Formats: sequence, structure tokens, C-alpha cells
Amino acid sequence: MADFVKQILATPIQLADQVAKAAEEASSFKQECAEIKSKTEKLAGLLRQAARASSDLYERPTRRIIDDTDQVLEKALSLVVKCRVNGIVKRVFTIIPTAAFRKMSAQLENSIGDLSWLLRVSAPADDRGDEYLGLPPIAANEPILCLIWEQIAILSTGSLEDRSDAAASLVSLARDNDRYGKLIIEEGGVGPLLKLIKEGKQEGQENAARAIGLLGRDPESVDHMIVAGVCSVFAKILKEGPMKV
Repeated sequence: MADFVKQILATPIQLADQVAKAAEEASSFKQECAEIKSKTEKLAGLLRQAARASSDLYERPTRRIIDDTDQVLEKALSLVVKCRVNGIVKRVFTIIPTAAFRKMSAQLENSIGDLSWLLRVSAPADDRGDEYLGLPPIAANEPILCLIWEQIAILSTGSLEDRSDAAASLVSLARDNDRYGKLIIEEGGVGPLLKLIKEGKQEGQENAARAIGLLGRDPESVDHMIVAGVCSVFAKILKEGPMKV
């Protein structure tokens, strides 16, 4: 996982450096380019911080956030490159609406918010404490996805008590809505739930087992859980465990 994250982070880090350099060389819209440069440098710092913490990052939101950030930086580079002097003809015929800079500034700010959230949600529970993680811009139109990401992250890095509470939250979500159950599977929730069944105390094991039971509502979901190893875990529970399933 760590090598994969470093690999996908390499391109946006390189793009961020290119954007900052091109913005510094701008001969028109200098104030707007200076703002783009400032936000891009802040984003580059977060990307490098993510690369250093690559082994701790939660894969699913990492993929989506880095992909979005990559696209934003490509657009930013295309914009600021137009502001450099490349001959009289280009200066005369290249027209850039001021609104383009406002839009780009907002997109960079969103990427900064997404990366900041990713680093917080992926941090070990002891470092995170009771800090409110907030809603990343990438999930603004689907806040339930953010909640699922948070609970799965806690399942991966939290204390046994916190992991038990997170499993209970996923039980509630899966019980309320079939689609939420599918999202839990798609976003990588099965593995951490099975790990809690193997490592947790009785309450945590029972919460995780209930969540797994609620997720298996259709053949596709069941197949996914079988591949994840649910059969061997539940066989061990039935043979050895005192827990109620």
C-alpha cells in the first residue's frame, strides 16, 4: 500500500512544483498567479506530508482525492502557463477571463481541504483524539460517504473500544439502507470488520459480526465477502468463540 500511494502521489507533487514555477514566471495576471502559487505550494506541502505518511493512509479516499487533485493541478498548470510571455501574437490573442482564476482558486482550496481531511482521518487514533474531522469538499454532495470513510478508518486505526463503536455505526447504516451496505463493501469495510472479529473483545466481535451479516444481502456482496475470507473467520467463531452471532 505504501509504495502504491507514493507512486500515485509522484505525479501531483511534480505538477504542483510545475504550477508554482510557471506562476512565478507570469508576466500577466501577476496578482492572480501569485495567489495560485501560494495555494499550490500549500497543497504541495500536504502532498509531501501524505507521501511521508503513505503507509497509514486509507486507500479508498486516497485514490479519489489524489485523482481529483491531479486533475485540478493539470488545469492550474494550463491556466498559469498562458500568463507567461511567449511572443506578441500569443499575448494579443490569449484571453483569460478573470473568473477562471476565481474558479481555479476555489478548486485548489477544495483540494487543500480534501488532503487535510485525509491526513486527519488516516492519523492514528491517539494522535487524532476527539477532533471533529469535518466534511471534505469531495464528499459535499454525498456526506454519508464521508461518514462511512470515517468509521472504516477508525476500524483500521482505533482502539478496540473505538473500533467496536465504529462497527456499531456501520451496523446502523447497513440496517437503514441497502445502498449504504454496498458502499461499506465498496469502500473496503469488510477487511477491518473481519479483523475486529478476530482481535476484538466480545462486544466488538458481535458488532462486527452483525455488520457482516447485514452486508450479505445479494449474491455479489456475498461473493465479495467470501473472497475477503469471511467463511474461515465465521467457521472459527462457530467452533471456538463464546460470542453471539
